[in-house]
Amino acid sequence: MPFHSPTIIVAPMAGGPSTPALVEAAARAGALGFLAAGYKTPEAVAAEAETLRASGAPYGVNVFVPLAAPADPAPLEQYRERLRPEADRYGVELPPLRLADDDAFDAKVRLLVRAAPPYVSFAFGVPPRSAVDALRAAGSQVLVTVTTAAEARQALACAPDALIAQAASAGGHASTTSPAAHDPDTKAVDVLGAVSAEAELPVVAAGGVGEAGDVRALLAAGAVAVQCGTAFLLADEAGTRPAHRAALIAGGRETVVTRAFTGHPARALRNRFTDTYADAPLGYPAVHHLTAAIRAAAAARDDAEALNLWAGTGYAQARPGPVAEIVRRLNAG
Repeated sequence: MPFHSPTIIVAPMAGGPSTPALVEAAARAGALGFLAAGYKTPEAVAAEAETLRASGAPYGVNVFVPLAAPADPAPLEQYRERLRPEADRYGVELPPLRLADDDAFDAKVRLLVRAAPPYVSFAFGVPPRSAVDALRAAGSQVLVTVTTAAEARQALACAPDALIAQAASAGGHASTTSPAAHDPDTKAVDVLGAVSAEAELPVVAAGGVGEAGDVRALLAAGAVAVQCGTAFLLADEAGTRPAHRAALIAGGRETVVTRAFTGHPARALRNRFTDTYADAPLGYPAVHHLTAAIRAAAAARDDAEALNLWAGTGYAQARPGPVAEIVRRLNAG
């Protein structure tokens, strides 16, 4: 079937912000929201999907494509030792190094084939063609997130319905398959153009969107829809941590692309942790598991200086309020 979606897509935000309430409220406001399957058990994903199915609201689910384990664990072992002062500071134990984790990818695909959500998107890589075929046969429209023209060409091999062109100006993880070569300075309109030139598929634009003018410009440049995440972190229905909310509202921080929290390039508000570990090694999800307890302890203390304060370059335009008001503001004009 031809791809279609509302103009505004509320990005999947793993780690808490993307609640079923946020996704349902987005649908009621005429947008499309995505549940974030990343870091959750298949059972938790199934329960959230059932909540949305029962509500009757159109929704999507985002799944992380597993990354290959690092060939050399030595830099990660060294980083683990460097993190000991942080573990001591927050009174937590550093876990053993965990190099591989597929985030229950196959189980999540199977449950989504059964649940048949209207939309499924993938991040961090290109899913197997068999997974895409099964999801499409079940009735889901499938999107793959890319950050370059080369990644767009790779994504065509799995025959998705649409691509999401994500610029480095987006908050959170870059959905790149080449993290060592990630360009931290790309803009949404440029990535949209590069991806559109490679694929005769509908393309959703993402990255740095803060206001209605950004949305209009990307639609005029050829995007079929615009995906926004940071703009919804302060939504009443979002599960954003209090310290994260407070940092966004306070403003005054620049954003940086960092590997410090997860071992994968991600844009966040600058804080003590991003400064101290600016040279963190590549190695997702190993670094994510190493810092998880530190981040949880910092969140419990409302300490923003050791939290992954994901935020895109347009974060200063984010405002608290109900999802419906945020959607209305982004659609204005």
